[in-house]
Amino acid sequence: MIFDCRDACALAESEEAKGTQPRALSGEGLWAGVLSSGRCALESAAMPQQAVAAAGDILLGGGAMVLRPLSPCHWLLVRLTGAVPRAFLAGLGAPRLVDGSACPGAAELLARLDTHLPAAEASRLAYALLCGLGAADEPPRALPPLAAEALQLIQTSYNTLYGVEELSEALGVSKCHLVRVFSAAVGISPGRYLTRTRIEAVKQLLLEGEHNLETAAALCGFSGAGYLCRVFKRETGLTPAAWRAANTALPRAAYAIPRQDEIYV
Repeated sequence: MIFDCRDACALAESEEAKGTQPRALSGEGLWAGVLSSGRCALESAAMPQQAVAAAGDILLGGGAMVLRPLSPCHWLLVRLTGAVPRAFLAGLGAPRLVDGSACPGAAELLARLDTHLPAAEASRLAYALLCGLGAADEPPRALPPLAAEALQLIQTSYNTLYGVEELSEALGVSKCHLVRVFSAAVGISPGRYLTRTRIEAVKQLLLEGEHNLETAAALCGFSGAGYLCRVFKRETGLTPAAWRAANTALPRAAYAIPRQDEIYV
């Protein structure tokens, strides 16, 4: 083989870490991860003091580190090896937590990286991830007003919005324009963000255990329990019942999703 892409950038391991148990990170190369829910402390001998991550933050670092959850957490983590990650680490210095809005699209790439991918495809995605993370030391960019308004509307009205069409109408713009501006600013489409917001709200209801699936679906903007189950498994890999069984023993998370009091049917 004249050239092996794994020498430049390779995916050594990937995992989904969740719950309240500390996770020690070690091994050669660069660790990158995104915290999708919860709060978590980052500890490393290379850091002067403990840092705390909130949902949406990105972890970058090498050497021995410990992730110590302060509430039930959900991390997507990858370890990258090769010449490019080594160069990235040399410029990075000590491990750090950065605002995910400074690296649009990084969370989506992290979610796509998996050790079951062919080596060449994993290397391509890993390299693209590092290119996106190259701006991690820059201050987060201010969102365009349209994207900021859309985020706010999704957060407050996720259970009543029919979809992106209704969202664009409420904002007074075309669907195509909204999708283009939102995706460029946030890194994912408004429809995907709306779905993730609804799923996080469903998780909160599942942890509380006060509602059946039909009621949870109505409270969170899904058309019914069957559709909720399909979307939930697609997004999390588990059915709502399996997710609740795996997480109800944990302390309740402090979700940032605002609760809605009315049921819309």
